[in-house]
Amino acid sequence: QVQLVESGGGLVQAGGSLRLSCAASGRTFSSYAMGWFRQAPGKERAFVATISSGGVTYYADSVKGRFTISRDNAKNTVYLQMNSLKPEDTAVYYCASARTLYIYDKEYGYDYWGQGTRVTVSS
Repeated sequence: QVQLVESGGGLVQAGGSLRLSCAASGRTFSSYAMGWFRQAPGKERAFVATISSGGVTYYADSVKGRFTISRDNAKNTVYLQMNSLKPEDTAVYYCASARTLYIYDKEYGYDYWGQGTRVTVSS
């Protein structure tokens, strides 16, 4: 049973930073790409960032240069460092484990999802 548990969400002022964590269990973490998605109020879930098993990263244009995805295979954890946060970054952020070691920017590329952690950015 694969489990993904996100943490680190909260309320922050615009321009501030947060670091999200996602602890994974139930599969060989280092063998799979990982991703972050977000769902803003009234919108569909959208891709944020992904990292391959080997550390190759890819970002949505809206977060490029502000967010950094990383992973610690020894800790079975993926992170999302979010800097220069904007009110439009307000959303529930979901961690996901990919079906393979390759990066994907679409939901169908992922077969396990966390429960989400809420990030609110005030103006």
